[in-house]
Amino acid sequence: MNLGNLKLIIITIFIYSLFSYSLQSEPIEGNLVEIHILDKISAKVTNLKIQVNSSLNFESLNIKIYACYTTPPDEIPEDFVLLKIYDKMEKNNNQLIYQGWMISSSPAATPLEHPIYDLWLQDCK
Repeated sequence: MNLGNLKLIIITIFIYSLFSYSLQSEPIEGNLVEIHILDKISAKVTNLKIQVNSSLNFESLNIKIYACYTTPPDEIPEDFVLLKIYDKMEKNNNQLIYQGWMISSSPAATPLEHPIYDLWLQDCK
């Protein structure tokens, strides 16, 4: 293969990647988040549904949901949620233990690190 053909192939791949990126759809904003919480001590899994822009108390945790997005039906399924989680360590002391985005397909990428609970995103509706 000569150098001219190689340059043509590289330019074609570059232009294709630009156009294929622009063809992706915008994420769909959801209003209900479904999460699972595992109590590591009792091995009990609890399913919670929380509205966006609201919070829910679960045991010593306070979970606040700020946004949730899902990919359109014609793309690979993926859900994203922006949340904060507080843990009530003492009677009047809430400590922020998690802040950021969680991704449904890879909970290990942005995990909640807590000695008693594991939490992962199931769905954004």
